[in-house]
Amino acid sequence: MLLRKVTLTPALCSTVLLRGSASTGFQRPFLSCLVQHGRLYASQSAEAVLEKPAASTDSATRTKVEKAAVSSESKSFAVNMFQGQINTAQVFPFPSVMNEEQTQFLRELVGPVSKFFEEVNNPVKNDMLEEIEDSTMEGLKELGAFGLQVPTDLGGMGLTNTQYARLVEIVGMHDLGVGITLGAHQSIGFKGILLFGTKEQKEKYLPKLATGETIAAFCLTEPASGSDAASIKTTAVRSACGKYYTLTGGKIWISNGGLAEIFTVFAKTPVKDESTGETKDKITAFIVERAFGGVTHGPPEKKMGIKASNTAEVHFDAVRVPAENVLGEVGGGFKVAMNILNNGRFGMAAALSGTMKGVIDKAVDHAANRTQFGNKIHNFGAIQEKVARMAMLQYVSESMAYMISANMDMGASEFQIEAAISKIFASEAAWTVTDECIQVMGGMGFMKDAGVERVMRDLRIFRIFEGTNDILRLFVALNGFQNAGNQLKGLQRALKNPLGNASFLAGEITKRAKRKAGLGTGLSLQGVVHPELSQSGDLLVKAIEQFGGTIEDLLLKHGKKIVDEQFVLKRVADSAIDLYAMVVVLSRASRSLTQGHPSAQHEKVLCETWCFEAYERIMQDIKVLRSSSSKQIFKNLRAISTAVVESGGTVSPHPLGF
Repeated sequence: MLLRKVTLTPALCSTVLLRGSASTGFQRPFLSCLVQHGRLYASQSAEAVLEKPAASTDSATRTKVEKAAVSSESKSFAVNMFQGQINTAQVFPFPSVMNEEQTQFLRELVGPVSKFFEEVNNPVKNDMLEEIEDSTMEGLKELGAFGLQVPTDLGGMGLTNTQYARLVEIVGMHDLGVGITLGAHQSIGFKGILLFGTKEQKEKYLPKLATGETIAAFCLTEPASGSDAASIKTTAVRSACGKYYTLTGGKIWISNGGLAEIFTVFAKTPVKDESTGETKDKITAFIVERAFGGVTHGPPEKKMGIKASNTAEVHFDAVRVPAENVLGEVGGGFKVAMNILNNGRFGMAAALSGTMKGVIDKAVDHAANRTQFGNKIHNFGAIQEKVARMAMLQYVSESMAYMISANMDMGASEFQIEAAISKIFASEAAWTVTDECIQVMGGMGFMKDAGVERVMRDLRIFRIFEGTNDILRLFVALNGFQNAGNQLKGLQRALKNPLGNASFLAGEITKRAKRKAGLGTGLSLQGVVHPELSQSGDLLVKAIEQFGGTIEDLLLKHGKKIVDEQFVLKRVADSAIDLYAMVVVLSRASRSLTQGHPSAQHEKVLCETWCFEAYERIMQDIKVLRSSSSKQIFKNLRAISTAVVESGGTVSPHPLGF
């Protein structure tokens, strides 16, 4: 109401947008986040934001700003929540993407695959032998398990992402060692050929890969380059004739490294910039055959878990790789690697939701049959809370997996934040669920015969490989900041000509003024969330409004130095994970209520409980991020860590004094 009586000026706009900050507007460097080569680079706008407005309304400028605002819109729920906005396109209603034929085909597959893992595969023996039995490998090939997503005309089963997720879930319930063998082969090993391969490359390699006649491996990690993929040392130098590259280097911890005949290998290649004439090393992806010669592998690694999965070093000694085996563009290998990993992460959430189902079954069976103090232990509140939280974690993980796989099947181009969140959440949830299963089972759970200790050993790697959860949290936060920064850049442009962009600025100012006053900004999930879940929907809306405001505050406070604030980034990522978890369960439970599923009321309780607690966690994280005292806490944590590292261990003397 007040805005109608106020003339929009640059000073007023900046004052409201900065919520009374002592800063003189957007003069501080604007953050432009570019996630490249595993790092986030920040650059600043060369122009001051607040310039003299044009003497008259510039319709061309206004149109440009309005078009920019539209073009920057994303259908990704995760991208929008970092901007304090809600876009329900990809999350409501909970997507159903399979047609009748696909559904029937999947039904026909589920039975035989489940039966195979229940009656043929022996996870205990695989773990003991530290390899998959030959009979199991042959059975998997007969099932078509090595080419689930390879097109049918190239010898595969041609499954969609959603169909693939369902079968991977079954594997994850029974044997994660076998799951890694299959996943390393197709989820990352030859996924690059599916995504970036030429017609000739696909026709040459995919038929044998689909049948399991040849096994694939993904070769990125090196001794000096774990999470920092840009620091790889493996090189590929093009011959003078241009017909081949000489590949030299070594990769470590390669799943299927000792079995594979086909490798997706990432190496540095000299690339000349045609515009400047300067030559720089850039990462390029290659399809490498063991048959090229010069490819060797070390002995199988001795590991804590997933022992059935072959893990080995792979060495490339002056391997001649034909130029036609470049995967994607020369110098475009980082894009290839990131797309492969982004495309495969939903499968991890699906597999681990299956693992959790199996573990919960064991815990429930024990709780329902174990009597203590004259009562079945499932009647005790302490056990009930454990079982309930295990069920919630499984429900969230499963909901994420099938939300993302469906989005991908619908052609979504932006899902990297959601995929990273699903990997982080599911890997940590599965660990917690398995740990609690052992606790529910007591001493029985600790015994080898119960089978849970093997699952726990297998699970530990999932928080490390395909992007450690620590790095992925930074990835989630920095990607979100990048998109929020782009939104602020649109405001920068609008502020240059406030009179010409009055309506746009009025909306932005109103939104920020309401958020500052603790009022709703007009966001709503009414009409998409089932009425019985309206309270949970309101909590999500409130949380997104506060989260978006906090992200903007942090951008303005830290500028381009936000990249160095890892204590802050971790808490931002934790809030983002909780927000996405809230929306997927709201969507799924709403669908169940709308369709009258027999489990609808149970899902409603799962959803409500999750949303209530997640909201409190998000508010606590936001409080910490906005609190001046948190700066001291972060400083203390840094000081403690520094002292311990400098001491080579704990610093405090023993309490006994000797």
